[in-house]
Amino acid sequence: MKVFYIFLGSLALALGIIGIFLPLLPTTPFLLLSATFYFRGSPRLYDWLLSRKRLGTYIRNFRESKAIPLRAKVISVSLTWLTLLYCAIFLFPQIWLKALMAGIAIGVTWHILSYKTLKG
Repeated sequence: MKVFYIFLGSLALALGIIGIFLPLLPTTPFLLLSATFYFRGSPRLYDWLLSRKRLGTYIRNFRESKAIPLRAKVISVSLTWLTLLYCAIFLFPQIWLKALMAGIAIGVTWHILSYKTLKG
């Protein structure tokens, strides 16, 4: 079972890292899921993940305060809107797809902004 948890943790970690660069793929839930699976499968990998400068800080901050840093909010919302506007304007001629892109952008923005802003 430990090998299965390590596999799932590694998969979640990969998706979380990809989510840093793809605005429609959420980073935080995958990183938290990765930490959970590593905690159950391998304390060594769990400690390794939390000791990473960027990812560990991100996980600890979110778990402790349920807040997202202002910089991360700005980047996430900006990339979401840029990506979806590009898709709506240049890739999707159908009006219903443009409306879907707008709905997704609004939903993702609302979700990100619904969390407290981490100060400091």
